[in-house]
Amino acid sequence: MTDPTAALTNHSPEHEFLIAIDSDGCAFDTMEIKHKECFIPTHCRVWGLQAVSKYARMAAEFVNLYSCHRGINRFPALLMVFDLLADWDKVRERGFAPPDVPNLRRWVETESKMGNPVLKAYCEAHPDEEDMRRALYWSEEVNRAVHEMVEGVPPFPYVRESLEAASSKADLLVCSATPHDALVREWEEHDLAQFPFTIAGQEQGKKAEHIAMASNGRYGAQRVLMIGDALGDLKAARANDAMFYPILPGDEDQSWHRFIEEALDRFLNGRYAGAYETGLIAEFETRLPDTPPWKR
Repeated sequence: MTDPTAALTNHSPEHEFLIAIDSDGCAFDTMEIKHKECFIPTHCRVWGLQAVSKYARMAAEFVNLYSCHRGINRFPALLMVFDLLADWDKVRERGFAPPDVPNLRRWVETESKMGNPVLKAYCEAHPDEEDMRRALYWSEEVNRAVHEMVEGVPPFPYVRESLEAASSKADLLVCSATPHDALVREWEEHDLAQFPFTIAGQEQGKKAEHIAMASNGRYGAQRVLMIGDALGDLKAARANDAMFYPILPGDEDQSWHRFIEEALDRFLNGRYAGAYETGLIAEFETRLPDTPPWKR
């Protein structure tokens, strides 16, 4: 597959519609295994969270799987876990303080392409910043764990049928915060890489930037749709005046079945925007709270 950044910026439409699709937790049932078996154990080992591992697991699962933050980039997600632990009375009662990572916080606030290549270059230019070197090591260890653990996880039911149906009428784009190599491996493993014109990951920027690079000046009003399972996907769509189709966490199969049976035709025939889309999004937003369960 060609360089994804070039494929985005040089994209020449074959159809009058564009559909951007998130991957983890949206097209593939990989969110649970990646976070519970790969991210969280690596959190505890690399960042020294063993003493509060129960709470670290609950905080990480809330941020990455069961909240309005679901699907965000791994680096701001890590900071959210630290902040939840710092604010948790049960953690403070144990005399535990999360790691102090001032340089990582500053980097997350200012960097738009939060991935390992950019972080590695930063660490080479700032070798004295220990928290950044640890963040790079942590992220590389997460990737290693994912590579070793996550295989043979198929797409959700009706994803393949949806991609086959949509690709004959719309240009398809994989739009994700997951590292590019992992995305390509998963899409190729299940013979789905044939459908999108490119696969964009965290190294190519944020999801809103992926859509902007691919769509800018190329598609008319109400001709761009984002399919996602997180509020960040909705925000990426709205940043580009695109429409949004939600994959409901916990009801992914039903969501994809509804897409192929109902929503795709509405999108292609100009009957998607308005009350139909509003109703889908209202249902979606109820699935992703902003308050953790231990504070309710």
